[in-house]
Amino acid sequence: MALEPLEGVAVVDLFAGSGSLGIEALSRGAVRADFVESDRDARAALDANLRDLGLAERAKVWGLALPRGLARIAGPLVEADLVLIDPPYGGALARATLEALGAPGALKPDARVVLEHHAKDALPEASGRLRRTRERSYGETVVSTYRVEGRE
Repeated sequence: MALEPLEGVAVVDLFAGSGSLGIEALSRGAVRADFVESDRDARAALDANLRDLGLAERAKVWGLALPRGLARIAGPLVEADLVLIDPPYGGALARATLEALGAPGALKPDARVVLEHHAKDALPEASGRLRRTRERSYGETVVSTYRVEGRE
């Protein structure tokens, strides 16, 4: 997922792994990033990466299983301008996460959601308040961009 300059943007990185997407967002000017990763070893690597790069003060790491853990990060989500999602391939987690994020009040108006998924994972054009605005294929990987539409 290539990211444009992100000056002043608040980011949430779901299924963060070692944090590469959220760290790239911070390096491109994001004001802060919340990282969500359920795996303890991946969180340890993420914490080390943030510390080594001098980004720890602009980041928070959450040890939550998704999508059920989304309620615990409702505050950062509703303030986020950009949500990055890179779930394990298979589609079920991607669809469930999109559904939860598309619910009224989950994200602020005009927030963007960028989701990396396998080409075989058929994802909807819309999910609640989220509408797909762009889709790019890179071999078997697809990057879909959604935007929150409408007011509550």
